[in-house]
Amino acid sequence: MTCPLCATDGGLVVARAPKFRVVRVVDGDEARRFPAFYRLIWATHVAEFSDLSVTDRHACMEAVTGIERVLRSLLSPTKVNLASLGNVVPHLHWHVIARFEGDSHFPAPVWAAAQRDTVPALARPLAEVDAAIAQSLASATRTLG
Repeated sequence: MTCPLCATDGGLVVARAPKFRVVRVVDGDEARRFPAFYRLIWATHVAEFSDLSVTDRHACMEAVTGIERVLRSLLSPTKVNLASLGNVVPHLHWHVIARFEGDSHFPAPVWAAAQRDTVPALARPLAEVDAAIAQSLASATRTLG
């Protein structure tokens, strides 16, 4: 069985670092309902966070934190959801999702049933958010080595 995160980018690539890439989800219902839905995808095929070295775990979480900070700074979401499940695709990836009080599922998780058919209006264009994430991760990658 081919891993979809090894075979494809998994979304619109926003940033690439030697050990991971960050994509924005642009296809399907998730992209429509949650426009600021990002994934950090580890470059090598590992299933669990604990498979990474201490240094790599630190770099991974610093990157997730950087994405979250950009989303909070530019979009002022009600909450940012972080998740690493991997039940369907056992390739290490983190979901980083800006959530808004009026979104279709709030306050339930994004994988629950929709409570309404609304899509949040964003404070900034997604291209601007993508660029800020790329810049933030480029700075962090230089710092972490």
